[in-house]
Amino acid sequence: MVKDIGLNDKLPSFSLEATRVKTCRDSDLLGQWTVLFLYPKDNTSGCTREAREFNERYSEFEAAGVRIFGVSKDTLASHSSFSKKLNLQFPLISDPETQLIQSLNAWKEKSMYGKKYMGAERSTFLIDKNLILKYIWRKVKVEGHVNEVFDTYKKLVRDP
Repeated sequence: MVKDIGLNDKLPSFSLEATRVKTCRDSDLLGQWTVLFLYPKDNTSGCTREAREFNERYSEFEAAGVRIFGVSKDTLASHSSFSKKLNLQFPLISDPETQLIQSLNAWKEKSMYGKKYMGAERSTFLIDKNLILKYIWRKVKVEGHVNEVFDTYKKLVRDP
């Protein structure tokens, strides 16, 4: 049974392959705010839109001192192709065994056309410089989400 992770919990430890950086570990995220967005699958409409929108705002996040990482269970090869196709400026973390996804309590039973299956729940985590989860979005709707993440970061930094 996975512990229900929540606000002010520490980001679980992980070491996974990623685009742009080869290997990404939790310790690599120390010292800078981070957005970790979990999404179900490369090259699907909602996931493509979400990645595009984070990419469009990338320079603003970067200027504010925030790194962005996408996470899904897709392979590194799939991530590389998806990243290249969209010209993504941030790494995509490959979690084929769903280690990180499960530790963030985002591996859920889903249903499509009456068929039940397990999959990643679209979730976003705003993590501070000390790897503490400062804001969590579950069951994310893509529309307006990237703006909300950026605005939430600005508010947290202004009013800690």
